[in-house]
Amino acid sequence: NPQVPNTVEAKLYPVGDVNENSPVLFTTNFALTYFSVRGEVERSKVPTYISVVETEGLGVLNSYAGDKISAEKVVKTLQEQKVSEKVKHRKLIIPGLLPAFRSEIEETSEWKEVLIGPESSSGIPRFFAEKWKA
Repeated sequence: NPQVPNTVEAKLYPVGDVNENSPVLFTTNFALTYFSVRGEVERSKVPTYISVVETEGLGVLNSYAGDKISAEKVVKTLQEQKVSEKVKHRKLIIPGLLPAFRSEIEETSEWKEVLIGPESSSGIPRFFAEKWKA
């Protein structure tokens, strides 16, 4: 049905052999966005937790423009998914298209080091190689 967006379940997805030092990033539940992010994480060979936020099947920009995602919703999702229990660090990688979320997430959650990731999922392997240090 072209009226219903293709979505994935909003939950925490471990990619690879994750551990307490694995990076954490979030994306929307738009299937194309999720599978693009997952594919690039797999290509990077860095075991990663991907937190999927419920956005009614919209991608990052459309969910932001349509008020389907907010820093508050991201924080709530991370809490519900108990992400902080899985890792010992408090670093969160956010989509490069949502830099405005950084300060609010740092101020209102336990995620005290918010890294602004690439604007496109294709930049994830390079981002990990250059900027990820657990």
